Amino acid sequence: MFQNSKDTIVAIATAAGRGGVGVVRLSGSDVLPFMNSLIGKPLLPRRATYSGFFDAEGEAIDEGVALYFPGPSSFTGESILELQGHGGMVVLDRLVQRCVELGARVARPGEFSERAFFNDKMDLAQAEAIADLIDASSIEAARSAVRSMQGEFSQLVNELVETMIQVRIFVEAAIDFPEEEIDFLQDKTLAVNLDLLCNDLTEVLAQAQQGAILRDGLTVVLAGKPNAGKSSLLNALAGNDAAIVTSVPGTTRDVLRERITLGGLPLNIIDTAGLRESDNEIEQEGVRRAWKEITSADQVLFVADATDTSNPKLKDLWPEYFQRNLGSTQSVTLLLNKIDLSGHRPGVIDEATLAISVKDKSGFDALASHLQAKAGYLGHGEGLFSARRRHLVALTNALAFVQNGIEQLKGAGAGELLAEDLRQAQNELSEITGQFTSDDLLGRIFSSFCIGK
Repeated sequence: MFQNSKDTIVAIATAAGRGGVGVVRLSGSDVLPFMNSLIGKPLLPRRATYSGFFDAEGEAIDEGVALYFPGPSSFTGESILELQGHGGMVVLDRLVQRCVELGARVARPGEFSERAFFNDKMDLAQAEAIADLIDASSIEAARSAVRSMQGEFSQLVNELVETMIQVRIFVEAAIDFPEEEIDFLQDKTLAVNLDLLCNDLTEVLAQAQQGAILRDGLTVVLAGKPNAGKSSLLNALAGNDAAIVTSVPGTTRDVLRERITLGGLPLNIIDTAGLRESDNEIEQEGVRRAWKEITSADQVLFVADATDTSNPKLKDLWPEYFQRNLGSTQSVTLLLNKIDLSGHRPGVIDEATLAISVKDKSGFDALASHLQAKAGYLGHGEGLFSARRRHLVALTNALAFVQNGIEQLKGAGAGELLAEDLRQAQNELSEITGQFTSDDLLGRIFSSFCIGK
């Protein structure tokens, strides 16, 4: 992944397709030869210059704005040349090909950000936030990604690491210099600092969980019998006719997906085939796929026709779920639809049952609040930062190591075991910012970026 890091790399930095402007970016230890060949004149650093971009015979490939950022004061820490021309793919491809002729190499996905990371222009959490900002599906997700990109998350992690280092210094000094006769069990300062460390880790983990929700969203599967109103609910939530709706049972045969935002919470809504026995092979496959989505969902909304039941209990309406032993019903909500015909009042019936009408959209506010509560989403708030699942794992592991070390200290007075737990906790935190991270993990992270970033 990290070989040939001294090469000059080139890539199209704008999205594929036609556009008013297209950008080709080069980065390397020396881009002056490329500048002289492509533009024919030197550029002033950080000064936009209008120029033609020329091929080997001196014929203009395009014309536009050229920018030169000498290293190390650039995004990658290397010298950068940006050519901002017209957005046609043929033109941009010709510019890239010309750079390759001059000795550049086409960049791998994420290689510009990778070089910025290795040149200490940003840490790993900030680099990941760049990709999160590009992929943000809501205003709050974009704001949280910007905060991480600017280093707010990294600062919190670094503060945790610094606190942990100070505790480790005390513990390991007591182990290495027993003649000082420091009593672990009697030293209240150590106990207080460990408790504060646990509290701080818990607080940062809670904030990171909110950031992960904003980034990844909640996967919600709509399940139920045919004609219960699942597809109509999908259309109502998405605001468009994403699914075909008819009075014919079994209209939905495949899995339909929509990405929406409900009350600030990103949702991955999945509509599935009606659950029933059928001799039709296509419908059977649709039901099989429905159960596959149900088993992997964060939340399942079992949609039932309110006019067909006088006893709205999930066990009575969906016995198959319990027969399959799919686990806790905490991830399943009974959604009584068509209350405009049944006379039910919209909103919460109990903690696991809601009443709505897709036709007049009554009860939708209660549905939004219910899903937010299920996700643990606390709503809009300042200070949220973008976080990924790997960050949550690292913070959770770090907290577990600290808690285990405290138990070892209290139960056996084992300072050596506490020191080892604190060391492992610090390594977990360092993986977040990239101070202690394997090449394999770095390869997976940067390869998921778009080319040119």
